[in-house]
Amino acid sequence: MTLNLRRSVRAIILDEHDRVLLCRFVFPHPAVPEQATVVWAAPGGGIEPGEDQLTALRRELREETGLAVTADPPHVWHQEVVAADHAPGFDGIVNDYFLVRTSHFQPRGELTDDQLTAENLDAFRWWRLPEIAGRTGPELFSPRDLATPLAALLTAGAPHQPVLLGL
Repeated sequence: MTLNLRRSVRAIILDEHDRVLLCRFVFPHPAVPEQATVVWAAPGGGIEPGEDQLTALRRELREETGLAVTADPPHVWHQEVVAADHAPGFDGIVNDYFLVRTSHFQPRGELTDDQLTAENLDAFRWWRLPEIAGRTGPELFSPRDLATPLAALLTAGAPHQPVLLGL
């Protein structure tokens, strides 16, 4: 049986002070525990028909953050989650993460506030690793243990092959 997985690309955007830009998604979703309605995740989204990963990544970053990526960023993480209803209409997700280094900027993409709201995207925030590692409360990160692969990325740099992530 062939699984119907939602394929997405995401960017680990790091500024000159090693802060990572995350999007705040607010939504009730079957994959999110009832006590958590907020997920902080890397910017990005689904790969549209006819797009390769980097074309989709460039489009998503332009739309969501306004960041124009011209170089080919390294592919640093790969995540597969096979679970019924994790992504509505799909058997699960595949997220491929790319490392983008840039100067600090205020995110403002091509999408209007209404379009961002329709995608459940509520806000952007630059985070330091200790803030992520020490965060408690009902808000989640995606991946759940974002601090661990992010610490490795900040310490060792981009891996030669993408690191496999869990949920």
